[in-house]
Amino acid sequence: MIVTFTPNPSIDKTISLAEPLQRGEVQRATDATVQAGGKGINVARVLAYAGEQAVAVLAITDEAFNAELVASGLPGACRVVQGGIRVRTNTAITEPDGTTTKVNEPGPTLTPEQVQAAQDELIARAADADWAILSGSLPPGAPTDWYAQLVKALKPLGCKVAVDTSDAALEALLDGLPEASFDLIKPNSDELAQLTGGDAAAFEASAEAGDVDAIVEAARGLQARGIANVMVTLGGAGAVLVTAEGAWYTTAPKVEVKSTVGAGDSSVAGFVLASVRGETPDGCLRTAASYGSGAAGLPGTSLPRPDDIHPERADVRRVL
Repeated sequence: MIVTFTPNPSIDKTISLAEPLQRGEVQRATDATVQAGGKGINVARVLAYAGEQAVAVLAITDEAFNAELVASGLPGACRVVQGGIRVRTNTAITEPDGTTTKVNEPGPTLTPEQVQAAQDELIARAADADWAILSGSLPPGAPTDWYAQLVKALKPLGCKVAVDTSDAALEALLDGLPEASFDLIKPNSDELAQLTGGDAAAFEASAEAGDVDAIVEAARGLQARGIANVMVTLGGAGAVLVTAEGAWYTTAPKVEVKSTVGAGDSSVAGFVLASVRGETPDGCLRTAASYGSGAAGLPGTSLPRPDDIHPERADVRRVL
């Protein structure tokens, strides 16, 4: 069983355009979708599509969000912690070439009591879990180091822990190492640069050229600090995985990019899915890249099902 935690869920609205976005102009959408979302919910949905038991724990909810959550495919799988608060709306604008512009609301402010209630619910649900996946931004009112606190609280349960976040929450998580060591992190090139003092543009350029040495070296620094698996996602250039046993690089299966919404969450789900099924590190990386690519090939907020992924098209090689 896999538990996901979404401290700052959202109603995800995706607007599709027939031409590139023009700032300051009036444009008509070709399509618009609305779905209950948030990074942990996305992960839970992908895992459920693949036949795994996934429970999504939320820190907040409201009636509209609950209705959308049920309509979007997680009936009975979501355990709601707090009610009576309006969930934020995140808006994604997708252009014909797949370029996606996102405008994310900050979310409601949690009280200390709500923070503690959410943490208690997560710990209770994770007692019998194989993995606990902590995903997304933190809402106002949550402590900046909340993820580090949660990792330490989850450790006695024996489940593996993945964390996917950014900015101040990500820095606070790394500041908690090695005491708050955990099992999976998924930085992109910008986040890897933020954490290691590297150059994101240089990381991306070298990856496009097939040279991932600098990325591997930066990821090794993170792994040595207490993260069992450091998986760096590089968009169309593929992904890198660094563990204590070595490092692997995979290309991404080629798709016509329709939307990048949910691609990172799908990559996390793919890695965890392969892990619970006993795959080796290279197999976990291959599955992760395939799920991320599968998400990019789907329109709007659609998330990949097993028929949408093509791991046989990912070329994995050991680089260390």
